Amino acid sequence: MHPSVNRVVLAATLAATFVAAPHTATAATHPIPISVARHLALGTVVTVEGSVTVPSGVFASSFFDEGFAVQDLTGGIYVSMADNLGLRFRQQARVTGTLTDIGGLLVVIPLSDGSVSTHGLGLGVLPLPSRTGAIGEATEGRIVLVAGRITRLEDDGEFGQKVFVNDGSGEIRIFINTGAGISVAGLAPGQLVFVTGFSGQFIDYEIDPRFPTDLIRAF
Repeated sequence: MHPSVNRVVLAATLAATFVAAPHTATAATHPIPISVARHLALGTVVTVEGSVTVPSGVFASSFFDEGFAVQDLTGGIYVSMADNLGLRFRQQARVTGTLTDIGGLLVVIPLSDGSVSTHGLGLGVLPLPSRTGAIGEATEGRIVLVAGRITRLEDDGEFGQKVFVNDGSGEIRIFINTGAGISVAGLAPGQLVFVTGFSGQFIDYEIDPRFPTDLIRAF
């Protein structure tokens, strides 16, 4: 199936998930480490808290939601939401929601908009230096940093742009959502780039940059 078709199918599935998401489940309001939450069964209601690493709605063009991501000292996770709550980079956010798999990516779907709260400024999150071939389940949810040469580029239409990068350890897809405001003009195979972003997954693993400064070309 063509990747663009896959994303359309995901959009329909996600819309159904928001409609069907339970709003009656209860959970302890005391947050648990994100790394612990990531190892619990799908369908478990958890409370996690961390610093916002991906602002609300930045990935909307390919994630088909208005969610955000948080990271604590143990790990990170994406929070999938139908509504844009306007969470900003580095706010401290607490979320109670249901663990769900969307396209291979583990996410939390809040029980309601009221299940998300903010508490001032969160910790600064440094990107995890990684090899391109090591991006996978172990890094998922975290902010990572890779450096490598562009192997190819693909236009994914309304969803965004794909830039594939390899440092010699294996190719990784860099998915540039339209909301990130990153221009691919001038990028070409063979160029050395430094990429920071959210370690995610849509069928295959990928890195999703958040800001124009997340993709740096080495001239």
